[in-house]
Amino acid sequence: MIFIENDGHTNPKLNLALEEYVLRHFSADQDYLLFYVNEPSIIIGRNQNTLEEINYSYVEENDIHIVRRISGGGAVYHDYGNLNFSFITNHDAKSLSNFKKFTAPVIKVLNSLGLNAELKGRNDIEVDDRKISGTAQFSTGKRMVSHGTLLLDTDLNEVAKALNVKMSKIQSKGHKSVRSRVANISEFLKTPLTIEAFRQLVLEGLYDESEPFQTYQLTLEEWSAVHQLKAEKYDTWDWNYGRSPKFNIRRSKRFQIGEIDLRIFVEKGYITDFRIYGDFFGKEPVAHLEQLLTGVRYDYVDITAALKPVDLKDYFGEVNKAEFIDLVYGEDA
Repeated sequence: MIFIENDGHTNPKLNLALEEYVLRHFSADQDYLLFYVNEPSIIIGRNQNTLEEINYSYVEENDIHIVRRISGGGAVYHDYGNLNFSFITNHDAKSLSNFKKFTAPVIKVLNSLGLNAELKGRNDIEVDDRKISGTAQFSTGKRMVSHGTLLLDTDLNEVAKALNVKMSKIQSKGHKSVRSRVANISEFLKTPLTIEAFRQLVLEGLYDESEPFQTYQLTLEEWSAVHQLKAEKYDTWDWNYGRSPKFNIRRSKRFQIGEIDLRIFVEKGYITDFRIYGDFFGKEPVAHLEQLLTGVRYDYVDITAALKPVDLKDYFGEVNKAEFIDLVYGEDA
């Protein structure tokens, strides 16, 4: 087993790029272990609809990163109180979906700290029926990554706020997260630990479980390739939002001029069909507005730009444009 230093980077997009780079480009003759701590972020499962998982306005206001990972499973919140671990090994049919194999050494370390930790359900580590870790896997067919979280001292209030989804009436083919009763490992420790001290204890415990570890530092060329992967993939709207499965949204609100009822169809992050219904009165046919928004990226900034030259009075009467945009893309309806 080779332990890879991430040089203290806390940008989740860079850390996920590092993980994928190691998975796809490092020697298949070795197993690798990677630890990282992320800045406040929501990490979206590969097959999820991003907008179904996040409190969009809260995330935007608080500069919380939104990043899609390559593995499946549900959305999770990361911050400086959460330690992430990743085992990168050869693909093995018996190991795929065998979360017990990869969580067993972690659980042993937690037990040595006095926690009554155990694997529950398919892929969660729990203490006294409260979740302190979730895990996920991804395989290329030749290599696989098994990674997870360890909630040492995460701000659970932020978890609730950031994942408190308000976008209404979304129907999608994405895999919706199931929220569990979560807890911090710190609640069960007799002596408080910093994230750095906890990281070192887990690392030492894993050392004891395996053959002697080596520690590896990436070269400048390898870091350059990781940064390139981050820029080309993990920094992009297409990966983090546009990769969401096909979904439909129904949004309605009663204004002074009457009710406006929207049906929005989105595929690969772009509006493929936009329909407006309601009991309002306007001089221009709403078909013009529907056509204008069809083909636009389903993103607040792009929708706002598309509507900038439009006088909504022509279609609805006295409607505030900001309120209409909030109806199209906002969270309260």
